[in-house]
Amino acid sequence: MRIAISTGGGDAPGLNAVIRAAVLSAIDRGWHVLGIRKGWAGLLGDDDVVPLTRDEVRGIGHLGGTILRTTNRGNPFAYPVKQDDGSFKEVDRSDELIENARNLGINAVIAIGGDGSLSIAHQLSQKGMRIVGVPKTIDNDVSGTITTFGFDTAVTTAMEAIDKLHTTAESHDRVIVMEVMGRHAGFIALHSGLAGSAHVILIPEIPYDVDKVAAAIMAREARGRHFDIVVVAEGAHAKGGESSTMGASLPGQDRRVGGIGQRLAVQIQDRTGKECRSMVLGHLQRGGMPTGYDRLLATRFGGAAVQAIEDGKWGEMVALHSPHIVTVPIVEALKEPRRVDPNHDIVRTARRTGISFGD
Repeated sequence: MRIAISTGGGDAPGLNAVIRAAVLSAIDRGWHVLGIRKGWAGLLGDDDVVPLTRDEVRGIGHLGGTILRTTNRGNPFAYPVKQDDGSFKEVDRSDELIENARNLGINAVIAIGGDGSLSIAHQLSQKGMRIVGVPKTIDNDVSGTITTFGFDTAVTTAMEAIDKLHTTAESHDRVIVMEVMGRHAGFIALHSGLAGSAHVILIPEIPYDVDKVAAAIMAREARGRHFDIVVVAEGAHAKGGESSTMGASLPGQDRRVGGIGQRLAVQIQDRTGKECRSMVLGHLQRGGMPTGYDRLLATRFGGAAVQAIEDGKWGEMVALHSPHIVTVPIVEALKEPRRVDPNHDIVRTARRTGISFGD
């Protein structure tokens, strides 16, 4: 048996732990393992396919990032190909990818990624490639699993930042708005905000009214509390409005969600008269060593993915259904994106402890 591993989409703490566990579990069965570098690019001639042995994965379980590298622009069904004039054209190279995998003797692939990467994996599975998925995203927005690896580390990073912001905000009687990742789901903002004792949490699932945000801040002011921490997910938006966007990272790409923190800081300062600063936590949430929880979950996922291959569970994704690791059809996991339930007990607990959601 020869299997291959691919990491696609945004990086997340714990990717290397998945790779390590999958490689060691496969070698234990006497299998050979290949690593597809930079998403699917290695199978399309734009990067390499490399052997993964015990030596390649030694000492990587605690490291952030991915030794295979990754990309957000590697969809083989709409692969960007540079034209003579410098522009890019999207081409379907999926058949070429499957043929190249066959020529390399690859019997099955472990595809590690979020909803975008898992959607690609499902499409390749529909075309006959034998694939098992592993859910990965710091946003925690993949359905079918209680949680994804990378999320706990991102929450911990955001919480530690909130802890630091408390001291400087209180010293200057300031309002500080911290923007965290979460284009469509507010899990990072919600969990880190509650754990870090923020005063306002704004998430995409609960549209806010900036006047109510300002009112919550002034209510604290009246109680003699002259500083505030506002945690906002990048995809949060006002009632009746849309998410804030910024310029594209590269020519030809869509505009990126973001910029809400700075916009909100200006609006709050105008309405309250209080000095207001903003900061974007950004890619700090993706970097660094994974927490113990994420290392353990990632390791369990890696081992379970190899077991799923052995069991022939093609087109399925490993998932946490606590306390067990199970498999679910990828297509089922993609049907409904995972979002924060506005009536969840975490939201209710936040409200009862005085946190405002601006609604």
